Formats: sequence, C-alpha cells, structure tokens
Amino acid sequence: MAVNVMRRKELYEIMPEGLVTTHKWLMENNLTRHAIDNLVKSNQLESISKGVYVRNTSKISWQSVVFSLQSILKTDFVVGGLTALEMQGLSHYLSLSENKIVHLFGNDVLPEWVVNLDLNVKFVRHTTNSLFAKKLEENKLLQPFTVERDWDNDNRKLIISSPERAYLEVLLDVPQKTTFEHAVQLMQGLTTLSPRNLQKTLEDCQNVKVKRLFFWFADRQNYVWLGKINRENITFGSGNRMLIKGGKLDNKYKITVPEWL
Repeated sequence: MAVNVMRRKELYEIMPEGLVTTHKWLMENNLTRHAIDNLVKSNQLESISKGVYVRNTSKISWQSVVFSLQSILKTDFVVGGLTALEMQGLSHYLSLSENKIVHLFGNDVLPEWVVNLDLNVKFVRHTTNSLFAKKLEENKLLQPFTVERDWDNDNRKLIISSPERAYLEVLLDVPQKTTFEHAVQLMQGLTTLSPRNLQKTLEDCQNVKVKRLFFWFADRQNYVWLGKINRENITFGSGNRMLIKGGKLDNKYKITVPEWL
C-alpha cells in the first residue's frame, strides 16, 4: 500500500493532468512495468493508444498535446503560422469552423494517436524544408526564430514561431489555402515586428515566393520597420512567378496578384 502511494505521488509530480506520455518515458522516470500496470488498473493512468498514456483524459487540450510532443516526446514540432500569430495576439481573423486548427511545423512524423484524439481540434503538420534550409534546422538546439509562451499556470511553455517567422509560414499557403485578403488583414496587424529579427529571418528563408509576397504585402502598409530592412542581403531569385490565374503581374516583385488588390 505504501509503495502504491509512493508511486502515485511520483506520477503526480512528474506528470500533471492532461499531459500525454509513453511507456518508455515513464520507465525512464523510474516507474517499473509493474507500477505502470497497477496505475492503469486503478485508472490513475489511462491508455489512449498502445504504450501511450494520460492522466485524466478530460484534461487533454491542444496545448497539453503540443507540450507533450515538444517536451516529453522530444519531436521537432513548433506551433507556427496562423496559430502562432493568434497566440501572440496578432490575428483578428475568426475561423467559422467549429474545429480549431493547430498548425505544427516540423519534419518529424505526427504520431497517429494525435490524429485520433477526441478533441475539437485538427492538427495540421507542415514540413519546414520549403521555408528554411535543412542544415539550418540541424544546427540549432531549438528551431530557428522561435519564442516560448506560457500555456498554463505551472510555468510550462510551448515553443512557437516568432511573429516574423509565423507570417512567412502563413505565406507558404497563399493563395492555395490562405487568401490574399486574409494575408492583407494579418499584415495590417504586424505593426511592431522587429527589424533585426525580420532581417535575419528573411536572409535565412530560402523560399523565393514567400519573400516576394512578404515585401509586396509590407509595401502596402509602409511600416517604420520596413525602412530598416537591408534588401540587398536578401535573395529574390529571378523570373516571374504566377501565383494566381488571371492575375496581374507586379513588375517590382515579378509575381501575379489579384487585380482588385
């Protein structure tokens, strides 16, 4: 009985409610197979997939899932794009969908149990290879151009894209999944981007379409930070890019854009 109490206390200390973990991680944290089996039998641990456990499934949130992916399973996923802008108060766009979409950027495989969770959340995985060179990712302890944000009252943090990186991630999906109008609305809220962070992010970005689109949207707002960017150190590629059929070619950035804009 005393051993069970001790094991339960250990579990509560290392694994708050709502966090998802694996059999391997529990054993690495000094819980034996026998102890884990007993915790499952007594419903203190709930199995949501083979070898995957949670304390109190009713406490699972998209934030606890992402924290588990980042801090427990050690995947390379970062909360990015529109989700990162929302978390930093930089998106006033409200989705009409009942299901929240959480955009995750990383090259690891999203575990199947994440997709099968009974949450009103859709996790969308994006690879980062189309935005930054793979060698850049491998040379960082964390993904480049990220910040940390508290998500609960226990000082646990999520790794999310900086505003500068997040907007570039949004532009990856223009115009296929993100409209020009939406991208314009988001740019209108980016009044306080860091010129220093932006310079470095744009220099390391390898996606020509994204960089051209960024400046096309930014020129329309003429923010103070825009004048502090050294464009000579940013590569824009050559040739025209047709982004939308029936659009008008912008001669400065050599991209086709909606004529009404």
